[in-house]
Amino acid sequence: MKPLQEVRSGIIVIICIFIFFKVKRNKRPTNLSTISAEVDDNDAITEESPQFDLDIIRAATGNFSEANKLGQGGFGPVFRGKLPNGTEIAVKRLSQNSGQGEYEFKNEARLLSRLQHRNLVKLLGYCLEGIERLLVYEFVPNASLEKFIFDPLKRVLLDWDTRYKIITGIARGLLYLHEDSRLRIIHRDLKASNILLDMDMNAKVSDFGTARLFEIDQTQADTSQIMGTYGYMAPEYVLRGHYSLKSDVFSFGVLVLEIVSGRRNLEPRSGQDMELLIGHVWKNWREGNISGIVDPAVTSGYTPNILRCIHIGLLCVQQNEATRPSMSSVVLMLNSQSVTLSVPTEPAFLMNMSPINNSDISSGYDSTSNATKADPSGNKADAFSINEASITDPYPR
Repeated sequence: MKPLQEVRSGIIVIICIFIFFKVKRNKRPTNLSTISAEVDDNDAITEESPQFDLDIIRAATGNFSEANKLGQGGFGPVFRGKLPNGTEIAVKRLSQNSGQGEYEFKNEARLLSRLQHRNLVKLLGYCLEGIERLLVYEFVPNASLEKFIFDPLKRVLLDWDTRYKIITGIARGLLYLHEDSRLRIIHRDLKASNILLDMDMNAKVSDFGTARLFEIDQTQADTSQIMGTYGYMAPEYVLRGHYSLKSDVFSFGVLVLEIVSGRRNLEPRSGQDMELLIGHVWKNWREGNISGIVDPAVTSGYTPNILRCIHIGLLCVQQNEATRPSMSSVVLMLNSQSVTLSVPTEPAFLMNMSPINNSDISSGYDSTSNATKADPSGNKADAFSINEASITDPYPR
């Protein structure tokens, strides 16, 4: 009987040891690879940003106090904080009642951990403890472009040189995402509230929760879930769920026209009527009425750069995606006055268009993105055959 008892005791000891290590392993901090989210294999990016301790983040933000709250987005609230070494940070906290945030969190953390560019917001790290999902960024003191360009008082602080610097900064950031980084990224929610401004008013593209990772030779895909902000989305994306590098180009064109004019693309004008900025710009461009386009707060005169930016903006919002320039062409056009621009045709007008799924779209004058879940895309297509050859450079007269 004694040997049998010893065997039983040994089995019990082994079981206890197994349970102990099982429980201990389950108590370890979560990492990015264990988050449940609908992300396909192309999004399986290794984590490269450090993981912060929750107690440090709580101390840095005053336990997420309202006094340190910077704003609210579709992901959740954003708080200002300061680390023990004096580094100022912005902490994006996933709302616990957010149905879409888990995917957005994983998507943004994994993408930004691999991207480094002066015109992209820098991810410093993340925190995953218990139910908390936190992304830690560099603090960008001047908030978003939206806070300046559409504010009747603050917009006067943006002279033309500053606006031009912001435009070129956004263009360089997009070019990096599309062509120059080790990944190929489609942002899919480029808008004024997602352009942050640092102390020197340099633009930093932010909010990659709805971004998509393409294979290096991939240029387009399709989805049944429309994510983004109405007024910035290309017509082929709104109507057919088709997105590509040129979708971001369209959004960039809208941003350029907003920066030049100081007006939103979708803006209530009288009662419930909506006036499209794109249509307003096109009408005045055709009539040669540049003063009807440029923000009155720009008092330095209508320089050739202003005319050129309006021209580039119109080229970017063309109805046919194949006629829109690539971001490499845009950067070249912005940096070289000797590059001849093609003649824009009538741009895309999005009024009275019914999206394939409008439940996931936020309005153009709502600063909150309303993305939902990963889209079942990944379709490859041949590269566009685009003729971006110069034609003429006739500014309207």
